[in-house]
Amino acid sequence: MGEPLRIGIVGAGKISGAYLTTLNGLTSVQLTAVTDLDRDRAVSLAAEGTAGGAGNGKEVAVVGSVAELVARDDVDAVLNLTIPAAHAEVALAALGAGKHVYGEKPLAVDQKEAEAVLGAARAAALRVGCAPDTVLGTGAQTARKAVDDGLIGRPVAATAFMTGAGHEKWHPDPEFYYRPGGGPLLDMGPYYLSALVHLLGPVVKVTGASSRPRAERTIGSGPRAGQTFAVEVDTHITGVLDHAGGALSTLVMSFDVKAARLPRIEVHGTEASLSVPDPNNFDGPVEINRGAGWEALPVSAGYRDAGRGIGLADLAEALAEGRPHRASAELAAHVLDVMLTLMEAADQGRALPVVSTCERPAPVT
Repeated sequence: MGEPLRIGIVGAGKISGAYLTTLNGLTSVQLTAVTDLDRDRAVSLAAEGTAGGAGNGKEVAVVGSVAELVARDDVDAVLNLTIPAAHAEVALAALGAGKHVYGEKPLAVDQKEAEAVLGAARAAALRVGCAPDTVLGTGAQTARKAVDDGLIGRPVAATAFMTGAGHEKWHPDPEFYYRPGGGPLLDMGPYYLSALVHLLGPVVKVTGASSRPRAERTIGSGPRAGQTFAVEVDTHITGVLDHAGGALSTLVMSFDVKAARLPRIEVHGTEASLSVPDPNNFDGPVEINRGAGWEALPVSAGYRDAGRGIGLADLAEALAEGRPHRASAELAAHVLDVMLTLMEAADQGRALPVVSTCERPAPVT
């Protein structure tokens, strides 16, 4: 395939460890540099990358700032693992320096920032990729192949449920989940909506409703256990998504459900129904029901044994092969638009069109 794509990481927080595990096993990319506001974290991640093989036999450098990292000659692409509020800023700095970008979700905090990133990438003829890449694993891709092969007939409807009681029970500092930019939809929606777009195509219209049953929540663990904090966003959101192909998806994202037996995702067609595994994972059982009970489908598509960062590997291979990468910024921008439009529709109490669109990414065969 030629020389590996040389990667500089911005942000050495908790999620970086999961990415490093994947990078350590890839030959298509090479980790060359790391920077973080906390230098000790950057030093630790760089040492792990050097020892684990992500540096392809070379020492991973520790860099003092984003500006210094994006200016390096040994960085071809930036892996942006910063907090969501900094995603667009870091991406624009990297693109301005002539580097490709792959980042954590969301692409940006609003559509204006997302369009700025897309515009900068187009102007510079550079690639931008964005998580989640779980949809490239064997779970979602085996389900997609079943849909594409016509095993369920014509897709008619889908359901997607993410329900829980909230993160404050286990997270010692959960407030950001309940402030603007948080909530169940923006937190977990990218996984479910990316999977639905892969399965059924882009969304053209949304109808929504939402609620905020509790004005305060109580921290349940850590040194601040027992402290209360204000809830500033709606915590139960439901919607109907109209896909361009005609299928309707019902979506429920909630931090207000104590317990449930709801499926993660199901797709219903004219001939059969399909059970799709948790889109927060790369694999899982895919089952089909043609009217005589559920039966498991064999794994037939997707990256096997994938982990966080397989989307970056796909981007590197796409560059070498001259094809579009699958975890694209266009898909991420469309998913962000769907989520923001759904919240607006819930506020207004009416259906709203989704202005953006995207190409349905190529399947992983």
